[in-house]
Amino acid sequence: MSDGTYTIRAMARADLDRAIDWAAAEGWNPGLDDAGCFLATDRGGFLVGELDGIPITSISMVRYGAGYGFLGFYISVPEQRGRGFGYPIWEAGMALLGKRVIGLDGVPDQQPNYRKSGFVLAHRNVRYGGIVDAAPPSAEAGLLDLAELPAARILAYDRPLFPAPRDAFMRCWLRPEARAGLALVRDGAIAGYGVIRRCREGYKIGPLFADDTAGADALFRGLAAHAAGGPVYIDPPVTNAAAIALAEGHGLVPSFETAHMYRGPAPDLPIARTFGITTFELG
Repeated sequence: MSDGTYTIRAMARADLDRAIDWAAAEGWNPGLDDAGCFLATDRGGFLVGELDGIPITSISMVRYGAGYGFLGFYISVPEQRGRGFGYPIWEAGMALLGKRVIGLDGVPDQQPNYRKSGFVLAHRNVRYGGIVDAAPPSAEAGLLDLAELPAARILAYDRPLFPAPRDAFMRCWLRPEARAGLALVRDGAIAGYGVIRRCREGYKIGPLFADDTAGADALFRGLAAHAAGGPVYIDPPVTNAAAIALAEGHGLVPSFETAHMYRGPAPDLPIARTFGITTFELG
């Protein structure tokens, strides 16, 4: 670590906007309206490191209840990498999460470093993207705008698909003025839902959850129609072969991947119903 005063503090909104810009420069393609929902989830879970008052590092350790947390935004500006500033903010972030099980999506070449801190690979997530040339589903497909359903019903469907309750995040994420969302309803019961949002480049679908492949395909086509011919991205786990086939079947190609890892007991999630994760940043 070089000379100078290095301090770590909680982020304000402007700091998170900057960290999102850093993430965009690393190729993560964040959404245009992500920051507000991220802060709404855990305002104290985002840290910035400053050298003589200049921001140079970031990390997020978002707490979902007492048992789970998610690590993201672990970034150092390129000119300060390899100079010892990353580890102190890592330690500060880990202290926020205590004994919680921790998940992360990291670039694969950093896996050895994460293993040193006790993280174990669960699976890879691969970002697929491209132009979708598919007809939207028919009116008989059973798709409804998410705004037509009580949020409590969506939260109940979401609950077994994520390692912990995330009501604060989801109530923000489902706001129709920032994102478009669809639910698949069969015989009065929700059988899947998905959200699409505008990103730095194109549109990203996340999450996309469904009880089966046919439902996921209907939701995907309905959501992709909001892109109006622009690029569409989705991040399926490679352990769900049907999700990979869905993305490739619509002409999307892989462009980026992460190592999804946990420190502590890995949650037992129904991956077969996960056709696209919500975000690389918050899980």
